[in-house]
Amino acid sequence: MGKDRDEDVFGLRPPPDTQELPVVQARSERPAYEQQPQPQSVPETYAAQPQTPQNNGGGAGGYPGGPGQPGQPEQPPRRPKKRHPVRKFFVTLLIILLVLLAAGAGYGWWLLHKFDSQSQTIENALPDYEGRPAGGPGTNILLLGSDTRAESGSAGEAAAASGRTDTMMFVHVPKGGGNVTVTSIMRDTWVPIPGHGEAKINAAFAYGGVPLAAQTVEQLLDTRIDHVATIDFSGFKGLVDALGGVKVDVPVPFEKDGTKFEGSMTLNGDQALTFARERKSFKTGDYQRVQDQQILIKAIMSKAATPSTLANPVKLNNVVDDFSPYIGVDEDFSGTEIAKLGWGLRGGGDSVKMFTLPNLGTGWAGGQSIVQPDMDAISDFSEALKKDDMDAFVKDHKLD
Repeated sequence: MGKDRDEDVFGLRPPPDTQELPVVQARSERPAYEQQPQPQSVPETYAAQPQTPQNNGGGAGGYPGGPGQPGQPEQPPRRPKKRHPVRKFFVTLLIILLVLLAAGAGYGWWLLHKFDSQSQTIENALPDYEGRPAGGPGTNILLLGSDTRAESGSAGEAAAASGRTDTMMFVHVPKGGGNVTVTSIMRDTWVPIPGHGEAKINAAFAYGGVPLAAQTVEQLLDTRIDHVATIDFSGFKGLVDALGGVKVDVPVPFEKDGTKFEGSMTLNGDQALTFARERKSFKTGDYQRVQDQQILIKAIMSKAATPSTLANPVKLNNVVDDFSPYIGVDEDFSGTEIAKLGWGLRGGGDSVKMFTLPNLGTGWAGGQSIVQPDMDAISDFSEALKKDDMDAFVKDHKLD
């Protein structure tokens, strides 16, 4: 019995009348002997310290492995990497400029190609003939302006307009740079027309188109024409509107189509076309019209050469779209060639000198009013072209 009593005293077995208690489910599946992970609470300055082989994840202020611990040398602070904002700015600017230049060159090429596709090529515009003047320095361009009022706006109608040319302008671009000269030739100038005798110079276009008109001017001026272009003045309407209007100083006031042209005014497309066409309102008739056309062309050139136009791709595209269908050019006068010549006009209207070919006034021939050419002055004009010195001619004849 002593043995049974001892087992009961020390709890080696429960008493026979003891009830068995249910087992409570454990909170964790981990074995009781497995060590539980402890959250690490580290000061913020220590936690932000970068781990390196020197500090082994330690930090400042006596943390394990940090500076100040026995056996660990004091680490000097790292110097921040120097930045060069000025150099970075110029490098960025250079990259932007290179991108813009590449884009501009591509866009410029596209515009030139567009001009070539929309303008009309005049075949055999400058044929060779016996006694044709030799070429000289610089580039000579004959501009033939017509007033066909072509409603379709097609390149074919603009280039092959029938009738007489209302405007003739002889453009000289000097070889070595300098002022470009634009010389208006009065349409009633009485001259010999090859194969047709004497007549008004604008009749040459009616008799033989562009080739005969060019040959007539070459023989009058005793100089070779390098390029020729026909322009329908109806195209100036769209051109002026594409430029956002042009500013002119009206030399002789007049009223037309409900608009009073007077003083300094900004013309829209319709007004510019009226300004270029009108001659009946003036006592001097065609003389004043020629002067007004020169004023308009100079205003267009000045507006086209401004940064607001050259740096605006939408405006440049509109200029090409609205004007090129009204232009006809010889076979060698491509958009690229025009762009090269246009570089001489980069100064806008200030680099262009405009005047009328000297004449002796009006007279009569064959029962019609004519303009008599001043052959002595025209001879001086021819010599100045051969010397590529039109500035001297303008000064000597007081045309500036």
